[in-house]
Amino acid sequence: MKTIHVATGAPYDVIVGRGLLDKAGELLRDVLRPGDAMAARPCRAALIADSHVMPLYGKRVTASLQKAGFGCESYVFAAGEASKNLDTYTDILRFLAAEHFSRSDVIVALGGGVTGDMAGFAAATFLRGIPFLQIPTSLLAMTDSSVGGKTAVDLPEGKNLVGAFHQPCLVVCDPDVLETLPEAVFRDGSAEVIKYGMLGNEAFFRQLEEAPIRDQAENVIETCVTMKRDIVEADEFDTGERRKLNLGHSFGHAIEKCSNFGISHGLAVAAGMAIITRAAVQKGFCEPSALPRLLSLLKRCGLPTGTDFSAARLAAAALSDKKFSGGRIHLIVPEAIGRCRILPVPSAELADWLKAGGVL
Repeated sequence: MKTIHVATGAPYDVIVGRGLLDKAGELLRDVLRPGDAMAARPCRAALIADSHVMPLYGKRVTASLQKAGFGCESYVFAAGEASKNLDTYTDILRFLAAEHFSRSDVIVALGGGVTGDMAGFAAATFLRGIPFLQIPTSLLAMTDSSVGGKTAVDLPEGKNLVGAFHQPCLVVCDPDVLETLPEAVFRDGSAEVIKYGMLGNEAFFRQLEEAPIRDQAENVIETCVTMKRDIVEADEFDTGERRKLNLGHSFGHAIEKCSNFGISHGLAVAAGMAIITRAAVQKGFCEPSALPRLLSLLKRCGLPTGTDFSAARLAAAALSDKKFSGGRIHLIVPEAIGRCRILPVPSAELADWLKAGGVL
């Protein structure tokens, strides 16, 4: 078992280890009520999961919570990015209100990035904020979205446009659950893993080149979480260096939007990384040797390296991204494997960057 401490304004631990799913209630109890084994006052847990994850792990997590002394109520929503909207968010709030949850209770987010984002946003806003536990069940959520306190829902105009910063009280990662993860969903997470090597860790990128991600899952999770921890601690509210975590995301989010979210987040980010790296090489920002290494690793992981959407359409979609402000968008531009820079680019130049990245 590995514990990674995140020293944000509201500090917490990320615990990584096999078999932890059945210990989640005990670990949560120790965080919320250290030393009293729930004796001082009752506490209830709202277990939130999607329609794919709840049948797989809902009973085990509920049993773990109840064994630790928590009362437990469950809320299930339809799996998929399409559910990450204000309607589902409102429905979660009404569920919490109808079940009379209080500020002394806790939300448990069981699932991938969509679940963590929505449950976390509900936790941030219900009764002006209640604690929440993240139990990520996807590679993407374990290595990226469960850490850092970003919570949000989508609008038709763009991704994550309504949200709040709200750190979890604990994150519990059990790599065993990745065994039941569909290959397509695992592939999604692989894009975010590659992102970490690309943006700030050449040695880690080499490890990804040398062995499949599945064969080194625990090391991958620990490395990505540690890297994100360091970045988040330095820039908790995303005003500086934390923006580098958006490598591939500006164009990736545009691809998602143009596909009406038919293209998954990981596939879109992979394509976005390939596009921005091609453009960076073309414009002289990036060492040329970085591009073939990135493209080769993406292809080996079954990830796309481009898109069929036009440069004009993607540029228009990118302007609704939350990273766009003051007539500019902050692109994360690779300079080499393991090194990136933040480059403010005027909106009028976005289509040119996309074309330099191989988009027609």
